[in-house]
Amino acid sequence: VQLVESGGGLVQAGGSLRLSCTASGFTFDDYTIGWFRQAPGKEREFVVSISWSGITTYGQDSVKGRFTISRDNAKNTLYLQINSLKPEDTAVYYCAADLHHSYSDYEHEYDYWGQGTQVTVSS
Repeated sequence: VQLVESGGGLVQAGGSLRLSCTASGFTFDDYTIGWFRQAPGKEREFVVSISWSGITTYGQDSVKGRFTISRDNAKNTLYLQINSLKPEDTAVYYCAADLHHSYSDYEHEYDYWGQGTQVTVSS
């Protein structure tokens, strides 16, 4: 089982990034997939998730309208489009897979995790 994130990098405030998370070793279609992030010195927090049926749930108002999650089940890939980036979006972004819930913001309910991709936003 593997989740591999990519697409992070250094970007100026106001810019955009598209993160990807490619899965292997399990039936991707059956899982809710979520994005979490961990900023320096802070706990990891839930950002957004998308269920196997496409139900999207956002964890924070600060990302609504700027973050868009999507999935391509044919490619076993999850995406996170991030627009209008802010310095406070700087964090390591993780994708995670949850078989048992159509929505969850609890880390312990996720079965598989990627290693993360760094997003750094300069002001």
